[in-house]
Amino acid sequence: MTEATNQTQGQDIPGAADVPAAAEGQGQSQGDRRGGGGRGGDRRGRGDRRGRGRDQERDSEWQERVVQIRRVSKTVKGGKKMSFRAIVVVGNEKGQVGVGVGKAGDVIGAVKKGVADGKKHLVKVPLTRANSIPTISTGRDGAASVLMRPAAPGTGVIAGGSIRTVLELAGIKNVLAKRLGSKTPLNNARATLVALRELRTHKDTAKERGITLEQIYS
Repeated sequence: MTEATNQTQGQDIPGAADVPAAAEGQGQSQGDRRGGGGRGGDRRGRGDRRGRGRDQERDSEWQERVVQIRRVSKTVKGGKKMSFRAIVVVGNEKGQVGVGVGKAGDVIGAVKKGVADGKKHLVKVPLTRANSIPTISTGRDGAASVLMRPAAPGTGVIAGGSIRTVLELAGIKNVLAKRLGSKTPLNNARATLVALRELRTHKDTAKERGITLEQIYS
């Protein structure tokens, strides 16, 4: 009797070490299949791709033009330290433009710094339906002075040097501009930004003066 009971107990009780191991292995395999770890990774990858695409679209809106690259030196204790200075104009041709200056040991680094500096100092320009400026404006920076006048459609950008580059990247297609005073490209570009910053539409002027548009035109 004792041998029979021992045999029945051995048959009823399975190996405890074998069952949990098999269950855990099946749970992990099913979890991997159902959980879709690859799907989650694909979703994250798609999100990263979308984010990169948006950043590329934003960057593609901006245009960059190098106005001048010069080799400059700085006198230090051991002698002269040579570097490059780049003047870069950044704009989206939709009413935003900026001028930046970058200095580095190589040309590419100087241009990158100039682009970053230009995007930090953007100016918003009010444009008319004819892609011109609303009123006459003057700007001054150092010894450079710039005079700008609105023009009729089809006139084009009548300007030269760095002034023309700034006006084109701002989205202005019909304007008359004249450089007065210094011929330095950086001062002329900054003087143009000053003139563009001072522009006001007729609606803004009427609101500041507390009158109507009809009273301005009359």
